[in-house]
Amino acid sequence: MSDRPEPAAPEPADTTPQDPDTGAVGLLDLALTELRQRREELLGDIAQLEARREQINREIAGSFAGQSDGIARRLKGFQEYLVGALQDLAAAAEQMELVVQPLVVQPSPLDQATGSLETGVAREPAVAPAAAGLFSDDADLIRERLEQFGGQPDFYADPWKLRRTLEPSAATRLEDWFLSQGGRGAQASGGSRSRNALAAAAAIAILGELYGERFQTLVLASQPERLGEWRRGLQDCLGLSRDDFGPASGIVLFERPDALIERADRLEERGELPFIVIDAAEQVIEIPILQFPLWLAFAAGPGEIDAEADLY
Repeated sequence: MSDRPEPAAPEPADTTPQDPDTGAVGLLDLALTELRQRREELLGDIAQLEARREQINREIAGSFAGQSDGIARRLKGFQEYLVGALQDLAAAAEQMELVVQPLVVQPSPLDQATGSLETGVAREPAVAPAAAGLFSDDADLIRERLEQFGGQPDFYADPWKLRRTLEPSAATRLEDWFLSQGGRGAQASGGSRSRNALAAAAAIAILGELYGERFQTLVLASQPERLGEWRRGLQDCLGLSRDDFGPASGIVLFERPDALIERADRLEERGELPFIVIDAAEQVIEIPILQFPLWLAFAAGPGEIDAEADLY
């Protein structure tokens, strides 16, 4: 019989089965937790995007709604004015005198009068030229034309003739301007630049019958967009073309009053008559303009001034 100890028997393995539902529930809870976190992140992103969308909509509504038409008109007017200004510049360059003319100084009428007194010879007083702004002799013609302008429009009339119907209120203001103010003064604006252009076109048509080609219309408006509206309005009402606007044409557009005054002085030196039209948006009229015999300024009302301020 051997003395060696017998080896110990191995312990039995744990064969107790594990519950499969416990592991599945743990994985499910973990997945649900991650989904909830992801869902909260997505909801936060969506809320930020919606807030940004509302902000963009408000910015678009505040910046462009109701102003697209005004912006388009300003761009169109500036484009037309720029093209016309370049054409006017080219025409002026072609007519520019490159040879400096000698300066001729004429004696002053006061010097002539003094010389006459010294020699004892009595001179007859110089006859003053007839004031171009006095239309009393032409009152019947003016009233007849204003009444005619209030009838049916003549869309096929010759150029420089009125092709649109003149409103009775505008006819009344023009009659007052011709016959009461003598062609020099301010009249209430018609409420828009197109109506003022129509009234000015009626005055130009009448002056054309009275003075022929001896006068030129000078329009003052300090914004290119406004000058573009004046160009379109007069062109439509009088049946004109772009060639009728320029230094050597019937209508000249000005942004600055000093350039207009210089042009009017040159016209008078040549024995021609300047007819100055001042836009309703001009708040101040330069004093030298008031010396000319024919000028028509449109006075804007408070509502029209506020609308101009909002647009420009």
